[in-house]
Amino acid sequence: MKILQDLMNLINDNEKQEHEFVLQDSQKDNKDKQNDKNKKIYPALSVNLEYVKKKYSFELNSDIKLREFYINVKNKQYSAFLLYIDGMIDSHSINKFVIEALMLKNSSNTTKDNPDIVSTAVTNNVTVRRVKKFDLSNYIMECLVPQNDVQTENVFEKIFEKVNAGNSALFIDTSENAFLIDAKGFEKRAISAPENEIIIRGAQEGFVEAIRTNTSLLRRFVNNENLIIEDTSVGTISKTQVAICYLKDIANESLVNEVKYRIENLGVDYLISSRTT
Repeated sequence: MKILQDLMNLINDNEKQEHEFVLQDSQKDNKDKQNDKNKKIYPALSVNLEYVKKKYSFELNSDIKLREFYINVKNKQYSAFLLYIDGMIDSHSINKFVIEALMLKNSSNTTKDNPDIVSTAVTNNVTVRRVKKFDLSNYIMECLVPQNDVQTENVFEKIFEKVNAGNSALFIDTSENAFLIDAKGFEKRAISAPENEIIIRGAQEGFVEAIRTNTSLLRRFVNNENLIIEDTSVGTISKTQVAICYLKDIANESLVNEVKYRIENLGVDYLISSRTT
């Protein structure tokens, strides 16, 4: 009888086990989104940098890139940073026509002369010069960025929409505008039907072998800065690169942690496809 009672107690204890998951407060999230909807960029670059890192979860996202550097304008140095998504931009265009053009010290941005003199007049042996007020944003647009498609924007939400679509965003200290540079370079499939996992609805595009190409496809279809892409590896021998993708304002945090825990503790030597384990 004692053995039977112990067995019944064990069964009852297993039935009492419950898994608790914390649901996010949707009202709080909606309030935060409403507050951030029309938030404009700050004149201080450090504040903009911290805000961008927070919105894109920079410490977690593996394909979000921030390139910090300095530029010289009228013999004055300004700090700046470039925001873009790896796999969605053309690296050659960014290096050649954005970063190199801004960092290069040439006569156009180191001259001591003032080219903004509108007119000069002499009255009673006194020279009067009308000088146009220097505008950093206009000077960057007209003189320092040779890219063919550049726009200015001062609202974070619109900036993030462009970055999520494949543009690059340039932030410069003291400037209240960000520069949206069109330098897209993401991979595209040829127009053809997929060979397996055929679907009737939706885009006829599928994943390829290159993981960064796959993450860029996700970024194109999920145009949202809350999309998190965390990189890890699976396989003690192959060390296959794996990306864990989720929306941080929708996915349950405890479930995401459980998925990451299970993936990191897979006891396999190599991983060829999703059906290996």
